[in-house]
Amino acid sequence: MTPDQFVDAMPFARALGVRIDTAGPGEVTGRLDWAPDRCTAGGVLHGGALMALADTLGAACAFLDLPDGASTTTLESKTNFFRGVKAGCVHGTSRPLHAGRTSIVVQTDLHDDAGRRVAQVTQTQAVLRG
Repeated sequence: MTPDQFVDAMPFARALGVRIDTAGPGEVTGRLDWAPDRCTAGGVLHGGALMALADTLGAACAFLDLPDGASTTTLESKTNFFRGVKAGCVHGTSRPLHAGRTSIVVQTDLHDDAGRRVAQVTQTQAVLRG
């Protein structure tokens, strides 16, 4: 699957403006631009937008680490926010921490244009066979 095909398969991610730059087993990278309509009070990029970026990248990462014929769904997601974003772009990198028979755990690190950590998200994805 190409990066664009991943986003096309997730209409909410496409509507939000998420872009996937690279997608391969072991790592998925992408980004989301700051925009006024994605903000909360004070012009800060909304935490939900950051979480949606991480969820999109994490889902693609989990999908690429699935056994043949399996699918996935998010069971749990934990986000730590470290700083607000008031301009530029948020860049994300997702990597699997564990790819097992019944679950995949993915960590997504989000950084601003200056390379400062914005948030870290850890997701547990179910491996659905059938």
